[in-house]
Amino acid sequence: MALFQPASKGASGTPAAQPARSGASGYETVRASRDFWTIRRRFESFIVPACATFLVWYFLFVIIAVFAPGFMRLDVFEDVNVGLCFGVLQFASTFAIALAYRRWAQRRLDPLSERLRQRLEAGRY
Repeated sequence: MALFQPASKGASGTPAAQPARSGASGYETVRASRDFWTIRRRFESFIVPACATFLVWYFLFVIIAVFAPGFMRLDVFEDVNVGLCFGVLQFASTFAIALAYRRWAQRRLDPLSERLRQRLEAGRY
C-alpha cells in the first residue's frame, strides 16, 4: 500500500471514514478520516497548478536566456536590461505565490485542520 493512499474508498470514490481500532495510533485514525483526505485534496488543488505555473515561468526565463541572449541584453531603462527584469520578476513571483498560498490556506485549509485537531484532542477519533 502506498504511503499516501487511503486504506479504502466509499461508494462515491472518496475515502471512507473507518472506525478507530483499539490499537490504532492517532496518526492512523486521522489518516483514515474524511477530513484528512479533504485537506490533502484541497492542498493538491492549489499546489499542483501553482508549481506547474512557476516551473513553466522559470524555464521560460532560462530558455530565453540561453537561446535569445540578445533579447535579454536589451536595455529597458539605462543600465537595466530585460534579463535583469526577468530575474527580479522571478523573486517577485515567488513571494506572490507564497502570499497567495498563505491567504488561500487560511480560508480553505485552516478551518478543516482546526476541526480535525479538535476532534483528535477530544478523543473522537
